[in-house]
Amino acid sequence: MKKKVVLAYSGGLDTSFCCIYLTQDLGYEVHSVIVNTGGFSDEELKGVEERAYQMGVTSHHVVDETTNFYNTCVRFLIYGNVLKNNTYPLSVSAERVSQATAIANYAKEIGAEFVAHGSTGAGNDQVRFDMIFNILVPEVKIITPIRDLKLSREAEIQYLKDHGVEMNFEKAKYSINKGIWGTSVGGKETLTSNLGLPEEAWPTQVTESEVKNLELIFEKGELVGIDNERYDHPTKAIQALQAIAQPYGIGRDIHVGDTIIGIKGRVGFEAAAPMVIIKAHHTLEKHVLTKWQLSWKDQLSAFYGNWLHEGQFHDPIMRNMEAFLTDTQLNVSGKVFVQLNPYRFQVIGIESDHDLMSNKFGSYGEMNNAWSGEDVKGFSKIFGNQVMIYHKVNTPQPPEEGATNAQN
Repeated sequence: MKKKVVLAYSGGLDTSFCCIYLTQDLGYEVHSVIVNTGGFSDEELKGVEERAYQMGVTSHHVVDETTNFYNTCVRFLIYGNVLKNNTYPLSVSAERVSQATAIANYAKEIGAEFVAHGSTGAGNDQVRFDMIFNILVPEVKIITPIRDLKLSREAEIQYLKDHGVEMNFEKAKYSINKGIWGTSVGGKETLTSNLGLPEEAWPTQVTESEVKNLELIFEKGELVGIDNERYDHPTKAIQALQAIAQPYGIGRDIHVGDTIIGIKGRVGFEAAAPMVIIKAHHTLEKHVLTKWQLSWKDQLSAFYGNWLHEGQFHDPIMRNMEAFLTDTQLNVSGKVFVQLNPYRFQVIGIESDHDLMSNKFGSYGEMNNAWSGEDVKGFSKIFGNQVMIYHKVNTPQPPEEGATNAQN
């Protein structure tokens, strides 16, 4: 009887290799699973299923994690305005956690003896998948053909050609991972420190050139509407914004960061909706939150993003920080006005019932209604009193003139 293995499958080059290798070279009964985190249409999922069966899998299963991925992860990235190294919205690193968790649960459900994934030995994904499998299904053994065989993409392509597999190998030169929170692009250029991605490598081509103004509607930190249309779940709003903004070439960039295993890595990404949402949400927060709410949010959000990036979603500290982030969003409601242009966007301003920048209390740099000039004079003395004392105590005083003459 063949041993049962659940393969985390995407239909790309790496997982196609794994299908052939596991079924033909190792003789396993392969059950492929694709976890959709909002990046696949029904038509695309059908195509992935057809390819899986062509590769010889015993069964193929689709897990739709889009809503759950948002509810358990993406919304906290928005609440925290999380951008890794001030650049990357954790497009793929966040969804890997959700995918690995869903794969582990499915392996448990069907009683598989093995789980397999197509990660290489050089990136973050191998740690994320391995660690989450070890946490959730420690009794199941892990198989990683690409990593164990130390294969290059060129070697994988040749292997598939030798086994009669037909696919777009020119496109397969780039590793593309697509989800609701953005798309990553890796290729020969991202293995260097100086080259950018060619235009044809980007999954979405730039087709829009007209300036477009949008109203983004937030309720308690979540995007719920665009212009006059409201959506029954924030995932629908994100997908709608993505369809509007992505053809402008907004959100394209290359992220350089420290991998979990200690080396530097580069990855291209396009994330129009995430970048617009994060910047719009942050602008709204700056109007409605206090100074120290913003300060502590920044500190906790940086840790939350880094820990999630490193696959530690199941650490209970993450639930503690999510509770804090959720509480900060009570008054983060209102409209944010955004202008889209080719390759860039601008947050114009906001409207909110909770806006603390109210002219009832004064206009910055011009006038105030809540205090007098004399109040400020007294406040300034008190506010700087301890620092004034410090400098008086610790600043050396010049010797008195008489004492100097006596020494001479």
